[in-house]
Amino acid sequence: MEIPQGLRRAIENQIRDIEHVRMKDDAQAISSRYRTQSGKGKRLLTKETEAAAYAAARMPATFGAVSDALKYSLPYLENCPQTLLDAGAGTGTAAWAADAELKLKKIICLEREDAMIKIGKNMMKCSSELLCNAEWIKNDLTVDEIPEQADLVIASYVLNEMTSEERMETVKKLWDAAKMMFLIIEPGTPVGFSNLAEIRQVMLKWGAHIAAPCPHESDCPKEKNDWCGFACRVSRSRLHRQLKGGEVPYEDEKFIYMAFTREKCHSAEARVLRHPQIHKGYVGLEICTKDGIKNIKFSKKDGERYKKARKVKAGDEI
Repeated sequence: MEIPQGLRRAIENQIRDIEHVRMKDDAQAISSRYRTQSGKGKRLLTKETEAAAYAAARMPATFGAVSDALKYSLPYLENCPQTLLDAGAGTGTAAWAADAELKLKKIICLEREDAMIKIGKNMMKCSSELLCNAEWIKNDLTVDEIPEQADLVIASYVLNEMTSEERMETVKKLWDAAKMMFLIIEPGTPVGFSNLAEIRQVMLKWGAHIAAPCPHESDCPKEKNDWCGFACRVSRSRLHRQLKGGEVPYEDEKFIYMAFTREKCHSAEARVLRHPQIHKGYVGLEICTKDGIKNIKFSKKDGERYKKARKVKAGDEI
């Protein structure tokens, strides 16, 4: 996936005057904090240089994950969302992704860190008219009330930073703010999956419906020590490779997501859980269906279905 040129330019303009050595150190420090301190309710980023480093290091992959989650989820809505609430917006990545996928009329970004708000606003100045006019509100999701409702509410890579109690209280507030859809994107890890599975159970009790990725609203068929996730491949700029200490021209971002809706909606008949297992003469797929998890095979005799099965990836509808 190529991130939009407008976003790439916005990132480059934001970090133009920051020494690369300092930015690399900040990016590595932030990455370490997110790995070791998420889920404890701590503030993980407060300085402007850190916010800029975060934008350069994390926005491309996060944009890819949110974009994929939107592409998987939005087709199941009968009506197109016109307003967006980006909750825990950071530097506004989810807003950029939604602006690229939808014809929105209004965007509201909620963020508690002044440094993130400043960087996010600056980056949107040279973007679309809608992003330029996005409303930024200083808001701590764990403490403050949600000031407005929106058709689409996105919580991207933010709930995992909270304690369990804070997470569920925040989910309730964000669900109350969602008129049509509440989309959650989390890191593709066993912990992230466990947190989202807990949210899934509670949301269904509150009367929510699942648009994606689950093709059903029954108990998750995954065994206790197993989990499923998805991935998107995002191209890297030279600067991005330097910050991440990588040589390859792309980054694979592992993520999980779930889209909840107010109204009962159509969902996939089955969704691929793992990348295809390609063997001599056939392809094996693990899929989640309305009747549980199944393992299916397509041989060359299946023609187009066999060819299609070779090319699917985890998360695709089948």
